[in-house]
Amino acid sequence: MSPAAITSAAPAPANGTKKSVVSSTKAIITPSSRLPDGPSDSVPAWVKPDLSRLLRVEHLPGSFASRSVSLVNVPAGAVFARITNPTPATCAYSSVQASRDLHIELNCDLVYINHSCRPSLVFDMVRWEIRVSSELEGGVKAGDELTFFYPSTEWDMAQPFECCCKQAECRGTISGAKDMSAEVLGNYWLNPHIEELLEEKRISGSEGNGTK
Repeated sequence: MSPAAITSAAPAPANGTKKSVVSSTKAIITPSSRLPDGPSDSVPAWVKPDLSRLLRVEHLPGSFASRSVSLVNVPAGAVFARITNPTPATCAYSSVQASRDLHIELNCDLVYINHSCRPSLVFDMVRWEIRVSSELEGGVKAGDELTFFYPSTEWDMAQPFECCCKQAECRGTISGAKDMSAEVLGNYWLNPHIEELLEEKRISGSEGNGTK
């Protein structure tokens, strides 16, 4: 089931920028820090890294205009950072969907990684890590803006927005994977919970049309 939109949140950012929100919810810590075998509805414990060595946040004029810029060179497919300090949250413009039923606040500067329809990063919510996209030729270079494809984690976004990534493959309105075609989403790396929900949507549509 897709999460309900949060109608009391701040206005949607025009450029897809996320703004940090402090959560009062305590983190759910698992007994072990090993990688999970599959999607989980609990938040694993990790040692918090020093993100100041990996990225710089640029606070630009205007609302929701901040962005994150890499301070390091990282090859395609390599781990850029781990998600280490999350807390469970409700679906909001600043949250990330970690599984079918779990949304988290990142509680760190990773929240300033914006959306792009040609992303430089992927958020792997099974492994709780952020990797450089394997499709990014040359990898991430110091000075590059850091971005990821929001529908790769989000099924039904609390606040849709018009994408301003200016890429040739820009998808326009971004509201979550549920509103995008399987053909378009097939061009992107997706988390398992998004793949599962897409399959359920496909089956539901086939049954509604009398297709077997």
